[in-house]
Amino acid sequence: MGLPRNWNLNRKTALLAKGKKLALPLLLLLFNFLHSNAQDSPAIKKSGINTPKLIVVGTAHAAFWVGTYVALDKAWYRDYPKTDFHFFNDNSEWNQMDKMGHMWTSYNISRISQRTWKWAGINQKTSVWMGGMSALAYQSIIEIQDAYSEQWGFSWGDMVANGIGVGSFIAQELGWKEQRIMFKMSYHPGDYPDELQQRVDQLYGPSWTEKILKDYNSQTHWISFNIHSFFKESKIPKWLNLAVGYGAEGMYGGFENKWEDESGTEILRKDIPRIRQFYLAADIDLTRIKTKSKFLRSVFYLVNCIKVPAPTIMFDSQGKFKAYALYF
Repeated sequence: MGLPRNWNLNRKTALLAKGKKLALPLLLLLFNFLHSNAQDSPAIKKSGINTPKLIVVGTAHAAFWVGTYVALDKAWYRDYPKTDFHFFNDNSEWNQMDKMGHMWTSYNISRISQRTWKWAGINQKTSVWMGGMSALAYQSIIEIQDAYSEQWGFSWGDMVANGIGVGSFIAQELGWKEQRIMFKMSYHPGDYPDELQQRVDQLYGPSWTEKILKDYNSQTHWISFNIHSFFKESKIPKWLNLAVGYGAEGMYGGFENKWEDESGTEILRKDIPRIRQFYLAADIDLTRIKTKSKFLRSVFYLVNCIKVPAPTIMFDSQGKFKAYALYF
């Protein structure tokens, strides 16, 4: 789900646009509640299902899915005409940054959801599948809503991206019994010219909290590899990762830099190049930092979806090369 095809945002609709991408933050809050003091619990050690906890987790998941469906239907989709189930090819939108967002969201919802099922006493293998399927179900609910809205449509590209995120988590957990390859994200405020600030605020929202969620020009998506896990006999620190990143800039519309202003005048900015950026940087797997504190282990697990600022090199689709002492 991207922005509508005939998008002309105002402040109200900009705020509503957050609904879809609040999935991970909301589930993080659920996880933080459920995960508190969960590690090393007797229920998990004995691999016995704890019925009260299972009811809590199952109810929370169901409420989360249903609540999201109802909220989005009322706050987002009701302003646009309904239609029959249909498809929409958005694979070339936003230089595929939205697809990277789908991978990141589905992967991290999978791993957090899995921990809540395991907390309830579900065995490791089953909890892995339940975590992955929970994430896929959540993302599918949104995609089905898109399919019945005239402004969007069911996107196979989105579903493939969701499947990659979920499949990556499941495959690693079942195959390696650990997550060696992680999907992470970072954000840096965009440096926009004054003449385009109104368009930026309309498109991505006026506040920094909205821009973190929606500004594809300011996001960087990372695939972070834990080096030691591939070389078990080495003396490489267990927490050290190497991350490959992807970003983009110069995007003031989904497919091209064309939009209408408040008076209905079409604005076409072909002079602004839509640039792809590729990064290489160090990273840290926070879950591999040893600590006796259960609270810190929970915090590290939660924030491990965010790329740690580190020295970085970048090259882009225009041949530009740049080194950063610290990049986020």
